[in-house]
Amino acid sequence: MFSTIFFISSGLFLGWSLGANDAANLFGTAVGTKMVKFRTAAVIISIFVIVGAVISGAGATNTLGALGTVNAMAGAFIVALAAGISVFWMTKWGLPVSTSQAIVGAIIGWNIYAGYRTDPEILSKIISTWLFCPLLSALFAIIFFKIIKFIIDNYKIHLLRLDQYIRLGLIIAGAFGAYSLGANNIANVMGVFTGSFSIGRIDIGGIISINSTQLLFLLGGIAISTGVITYSKKVMSTVGKKIFKISPVAAFIVVLSSSTVLFLFASAALKTWLESHGLPSFPLVPVSSSQAVVGAVTGIGIAKGGRNIHFKTLGKIAVGWVITPITSAVISYISLFFMQNVFMQTVYF
Repeated sequence: MFSTIFFISSGLFLGWSLGANDAANLFGTAVGTKMVKFRTAAVIISIFVIVGAVISGAGATNTLGALGTVNAMAGAFIVALAAGISVFWMTKWGLPVSTSQAIVGAIIGWNIYAGYRTDPEILSKIISTWLFCPLLSALFAIIFFKIIKFIIDNYKIHLLRLDQYIRLGLIIAGAFGAYSLGANNIANVMGVFTGSFSIGRIDIGGIISINSTQLLFLLGGIAISTGVITYSKKVMSTVGKKIFKISPVAAFIVVLSSSTVLFLFASAALKTWLESHGLPSFPLVPVSSSQAVVGAVTGIGIAKGGRNIHFKTLGKIAVGWVITPITSAVISYISLFFMQNVFMQTVYF
């Protein structure tokens, strides 16, 4: 039991890193414009990210499993640890990176070490979302900006009433985004453990019953919440202030746009409905809230003419997106060697 807790600890560390880097971005623009207090944002994220993880967290896990099913606890420990270290380094530099990229890089490192084939079709599907996610978020931001600008220009709303609407909208959109993040990104945090962790079903008071996967997702959700509360302000500053200085209205648009994108890639019910009506659907792939927020903030800048976008900051963020999966893969491969040959642990079967 102790060894199981120890191995899962790297997933909890990764969840903490995700909370510090990704989940905080749901309210980064809102806190940056002082429309929502940090403490309020942290509480809302903490509640809804856990609910989303437990209720709808299984959707995106299958895609990562298809990329590489880590079948040993020690191997899963290293994969999650490598991803967590990569994200932590990027967070220390104040760069909003993708936890999805980090875990994908770490899984590929495990595949190479274990001699398993990395499915190029699955990998290309995942990589395409890294490009599509910020672009789609920017597109939504531009559309929402035009719609809200039209409403404000054509309907005389009192400034105090408008301020109340925006503040409420930020809270609702942030809660919606936190739920979608938990449903989508919990696969990054605990997905690698589902192939090797099993403790059966747990009954709580004869009312609530959870299985092993739901327990993993619950623990991961709590870890994400802890990261939000303890270590998220620096990345909030980068996203909310340094790319493009935005107004409270624009902050609402950013949160709404990024939350919508997260939901599109997280909802199994929406995917089933679209496919049942012969419509194209979005793959259930873990995507980064950081990428979605950066895309949305950039979209706002484009909608306003693009004159004040800090392209140097965007360039630094883009470099972080490239370095993260490569760094994670290298750390994963080297750490697996030490875990197997120095600590004599089985890292794959």
